[in-house]
Amino acid sequence: MPEFDHCVIHVSDWELSNAFYRDVLGAELVDRGHGTWVYRFGDQQLNVHGPGVDAHPVARVPVTPGNSDLCLRFDGTIEEAVAHLRACGIAIEAGPVQRHGARGLGRSVYFRDPDGSLLEFIAYPA
Repeated sequence: MPEFDHCVIHVSDWELSNAFYRDVLGAELVDRGHGTWVYRFGDQQLNVHGPGVDAHPVARVPVTPGNSDLCLRFDGTIEEAVAHLRACGIAIEAGPVQRHGARGLGRSVYFRDPDGSLLEFIAYPA
């Protein structure tokens, strides 16, 4: 059975986005060389298109900054997720609200990355 390996986002500023994905989302920054990066979360990864990355010929229509919508499972309560986002100075757009995710019913909170992509933390009951 296939398992999720990676997906692609696009950023417009490496320094700003690297800090956000590292400090807010806990990503491991993996240097691809030539000033480009990928963001790793355990054994899953966000491949990142940005300045210096040519997505052609594989990407027929390249991802654009602010065009992604990603949900990440938060290891803790949704209240802890909210507190973490507030401590990082991140504005919450919606939530906490109940949502159905890959593991069933959970509680989610929505926010945005520096380019405006929609991000969601979902927390499941223990």
